[in-house]
Amino acid sequence: MTVIANDVSFDFTGTHVLVTGGTSGIGHAIGKDFARAGADVTVTGTRASAADYPEVDLAGMQFRQCQMSDKAAIDELAASLGDLDVLVNNAGGPYAGQADEWDPDGYAGSVEVNLFAHVRLTLACHDRLKASTVPGGASVVTTVSMSAFVSAVNVPAYSSSKAGMVAFTKNLARRWVDDGIRVNAVAPGLIDTRLTHPVLDIPEMLEPELRHIPMNRMGMADEVSPAVLFLSSNAARYITGTTIAVDGGYLTV
Repeated sequence: MTVIANDVSFDFTGTHVLVTGGTSGIGHAIGKDFARAGADVTVTGTRASAADYPEVDLAGMQFRQCQMSDKAAIDELAASLGDLDVLVNNAGGPYAGQADEWDPDGYAGSVEVNLFAHVRLTLACHDRLKASTVPGGASVVTTVSMSAFVSAVNVPAYSSSKAGMVAFTKNLARRWVDDGIRVNAVAPGLIDTRLTHPVLDIPEMLEPELRHIPMNRMGMADEVSPAVLFLSSNAARYITGTTIAVDGGYLTV
């Protein structure tokens, strides 16, 4: 009997990784996958300590508190880092501060958290990333969204922020290419996380979304994380400035 296996494994031994928003959902899956692959992983969250996340398995990862709406906290985080080979910009979400994104202040607050904060942190990490000696070079990988490419009328600021990060990814990839830093992004589709759970109870919202997905199902967080590890690996050493859709075919419809 022939056994067919097509699993991919990564070895990030000796690699230093920072994942913002790594205490839940996609960010947590990314952090855990990097840790399982041997990386030295630090994740950020909004609570004071790892002990304040009893519902989340943060074993094998270091924890740092960082409010992405706080410029001083972002600067402090960047200044306190040691070696850094991979930066994963993942923190944030729609309705920052629970504000209406069609309100000008709510719009600005969401853009601050989902765009400006990541730009600030990424630029502050330049020197550490440039000093990396990992095969294939250092990497910045940002989690964007389908809303970067299609309308999302309920979250216009979040959508704008993600589109802005796609543009930032392209421009920064060119600016940093001679520094040996690759800059890419992943765009998840409808993923089953804490943020999307409310949709499960609203058929009139969920069913149209599922009809728009050729695979006809929500994705899982651990189906997004392998794309991030790939883009951060030596196997992707000739890839920069791109955004990979992990969406079950959403953008094909």
